[in-house]
Amino acid sequence: MTQGENVHTLIIDKDPEFLEELSDYLDVLGSATRLRILKAIEHHPKDVRAISRDIETSYENTKKHLNKLLLAGVIRKEPGMSDASSKGLHPVWKYSIQPGGLEAIVRNLGVFSNIPIPVSDEELSGKLAEIRTNLSHEISGAVPVLMMIGGHDDGKVYPLKATSILLGREDKHMRDGINPDRDVVLPASYGSVTRISHPHARLKKTDDIWHIEDSGSTGGTYVNDRQLNHKEMVPLSDGDIIVLGKGPQSARFIINIPEKERETGK
Repeated sequence: MTQGENVHTLIIDKDPEFLEELSDYLDVLGSATRLRILKAIEHHPKDVRAISRDIETSYENTKKHLNKLLLAGVIRKEPGMSDASSKGLHPVWKYSIQPGGLEAIVRNLGVFSNIPIPVSDEELSGKLAEIRTNLSHEISGAVPVLMMIGGHDDGKVYPLKATSILLGREDKHMRDGINPDRDVVLPASYGSVTRISHPHARLKKTDDIWHIEDSGSTGGTYVNDRQLNHKEMVPLSDGDIIVLGKGPQSARFIINIPEKERETGK
């Protein structure tokens, strides 16, 4: 390598193995049916028959899609019991999303979007863009959301419907101005998060861009592992990880911003 060359440049047009594996990964997520399966088991484990009813496709087809997701490591299966029926109860396999599974997917797609895929492989670039759009729609529709990762409310989705949103732990002596339908109010189990009456952090939408501000919290506010200073406001991008507080009682989110809003905020 000659002097002056950028040692950090990614050259993947000479790495067909990477492109082939990326294509295989995107093939797993490139099915709308498989994305609907992820949505169906987002909060509760379900067996094949329950999933097939939810997504309105055949048992055999559902099983094929589940096997694809299992091979990709996105979901897991564990023994359980069927729902009560006229035939009684019987053992079944129940499927659920791997802890942090959706987070990993969203983050991976964000990383892949920043990798310079060769211009000659327009099909791969198009597939990546399409999957990002479809996944965003499956998770939140047209509304940006925070998705909780881990803890008591793992998998819970908080739609961001206002332009100013408080984030904090529940407080039995809430002051006026706290709106649980608008603000992100967490249960007491997230003990590292400051109470909502003196909010841990605040989300604000300014000039069509979402920002987060630490409101003087005790445990700190982190965006992609970087701690914010008190009253520091930073812009957020689709797939960013937000952590409130430290330790096992912290709250961890991933923000999902629909493609339309991402384009508006550019």
